[in-house]
Amino acid sequence: MVHQANIGLLISPKGTVGEFIERWLNDYGKQHLSPTTLQGYQSIYRSGIAPALGKIQLKALRPEHIQKYYADKLAGGISSTTVNHHAMVLHKILETAVKWQILPRNVADSVSPPRIRQVEMHTLTEEQVELVLAQSERTPYFVLFSLALLTGMRQSELLALRWQDIDLAEAELSVCRAMHRMKTGEFIFRGIKTSRSNRSLALSTGTCAILRRHLDSEIDLCRQLSVPFPNDRLVFCQGDGTPLKPGTVRQSWKRFTRRLGIENINFHALRHTHATLLLREGISPKVISERLGHTNITITLNIYAHVTPGMQRQAVEALDRILEKRIATE
Repeated sequence: MVHQANIGLLISPKGTVGEFIERWLNDYGKQHLSPTTLQGYQSIYRSGIAPALGKIQLKALRPEHIQKYYADKLAGGISSTTVNHHAMVLHKILETAVKWQILPRNVADSVSPPRIRQVEMHTLTEEQVELVLAQSERTPYFVLFSLALLTGMRQSELLALRWQDIDLAEAELSVCRAMHRMKTGEFIFRGIKTSRSNRSLALSTGTCAILRRHLDSEIDLCRQLSVPFPNDRLVFCQGDGTPLKPGTVRQSWKRFTRRLGIENINFHALRHTHATLLLREGISPKVISERLGHTNITITLNIYAHVTPGMQRQAVEALDRILEKRIATE
């Protein structure tokens, strides 16, 4: 305690956990976090942390308070992945309190977040993929649904895509930004966070044909509406060029799959389907990781571990065929 006093760490912080986090969000978050990340932190604080821990004096916050918070969230039906995200946010905020010399140590260091449970992944079967591609031609979202399946892009990346990001002559597409809609209704476009997520995707001949027809129809539409067709026009937008609402796209997908009798397949499952089909075709996980924009190949292998048993069977069958050929030649 004498040593801590000498170096300025023997502090008696005043105020509650909630008061400090409000200050952190205003003084630190607005300066260092993107608008969408800040909105997510605010949501976690107001819906979770504030009711459970907000009124506790910051100096009185103990590991058992935080551990109970995690346990209560899990008991309330919140997924282990979401609770881990709450833990990351709380840890980061308390770490700032240590850097600002408001707390001598980060109380969250003494608490273990819950182990993330593997959630069953739902993907489309090959038959369902054919059904979706065939039936969606009758909807306004055919190109969007098709590109999600054929590239594995995230919804935020698809809705931020511009025609200048697509090179049909070279059959290539650049993923360089994402679009998010704030609670205020404002659309935010921002660059991709990591160099791996910022990537180029090779396009198949069929995908290029779909995009070329879509481009022609968009040019015709702009001509009919007497509006310009700039190079930075969004690939997926309203007639006047305004962005599509992410929630509208998700609801349209939900209604569409319900009509087809397909259950438990959300829009993000199109990305998982893309990766799963490629893995089953024997495409290298390294290539798939690059297409998906994962930070490293380990993430890809962990997410799609459910596909590996079938791949291992294919591997040993291939070895048998090689051995049979060698035995036959001896």
